Amino acid sequence: MKLGYFTMPLHPPTRNYTETLKEDREAIVLADRLGYAEAFVGEHVTDRAETITSCLAFIASLIDATKRIKLGSGTVNLPNSHPAAVAAQVAMIDHLLEGRFLFGISPGGLRSDAEAFGNLDSDRTAMFVEAIDMVLKLWSTEPPYRLEGKFWKVTTERTLDIEIGQGAILKPYQKPHPPIVVTAVAPFSKGVTAAAERGWTPISANFLQPPWVASHWPKYLEGCKNAGRVADRRDWRVAKSIFIADDDVAACRYAKGEGSPYRFYFRNLMRKLIGNGRPELFKRDRAMPDSAITLDYVVDSLVICGTVDSVVDQLLAFRETTGDFGTLLYAGHDWVDAKLGRRSMELMATEVMPRINKAIGVSAAAE
Repeated sequence: MKLGYFTMPLHPPTRNYTETLKEDREAIVLADRLGYAEAFVGEHVTDRAETITSCLAFIASLIDATKRIKLGSGTVNLPNSHPAAVAAQVAMIDHLLEGRFLFGISPGGLRSDAEAFGNLDSDRTAMFVEAIDMVLKLWSTEPPYRLEGKFWKVTTERTLDIEIGQGAILKPYQKPHPPIVVTAVAPFSKGVTAAAERGWTPISANFLQPPWVASHWPKYLEGCKNAGRVADRRDWRVAKSIFIADDDVAACRYAKGEGSPYRFYFRNLMRKLIGNGRPELFKRDRAMPDSAITLDYVVDSLVICGTVDSVVDQLLAFRETTGDFGTLLYAGHDWVDAKLGRRSMELMATEVMPRINKAIGVSAAAE
């Protein structure tokens, strides 16, 4: 199993914005130094807590600061940008990273972004599909293009001058395009099946209960079968909120006590998702009443914390529920205590993952 990193990110709105951007960059530079295989970064335009407004611009700031880690958009929210702009910008980032780029895409889940961009009442799933189809067509065909959909039109027929290069959108470094990744945030996600049918790979979100994470693999398997290809569990990424310290009491206090960045994260997320009519994401059982979804319940059931030994045991138990997957994405959270935040990431890479992989290897050999 590989280790990766995923950050939305999410910081208290009272924090200094310049400082949180530095912190978010530092976390990914540290991940690169510690050997994390990849890092995904989200984007939100209208949120003072979720503060990276362009994941592509943020990734560009990390190109020379990192050496080996693959950097992914997590995600480009396609309904909020013109497909021609997305195609050109992603192609440029892919060349700048010389293949270290992963193209994460979604319809976008932040309702205030949708309102700001004028698509709150639109079918954003249909916009998402049309947008990615156009992006892929722009990368696979030659100008002047003749793309016309319900939401966008792309052509350079009136202005094409191929001799000087005018009217052409550049193609990515990776052929035929960067790997495409989608984030699954719903139980039994139909989107996972559709993604698998198109050769895309999924990330299961860190705010889903373990049984709902487990529901994603059969949907991916179904999509691969429909497409006539073999599903590989190594292609499945699962995000998880984890905090590790050298002392159990200190770890649980930081991860679950008052003032915890993890409590802040889930309080914010619950307000958004439950307010958007999606309380089932936090339930272990759909029969569970909405009134039972308290912050204490959510944090206790979704945050793994403790010493190295404890976290290894909890992650192995989590894997028993979900089944095997290829990459564990350590979810980034605000560094209330930067020293502890760094230490947790270090212990995850140097202590927890080697023990997880040793245990998985022993388990596989016994089967």
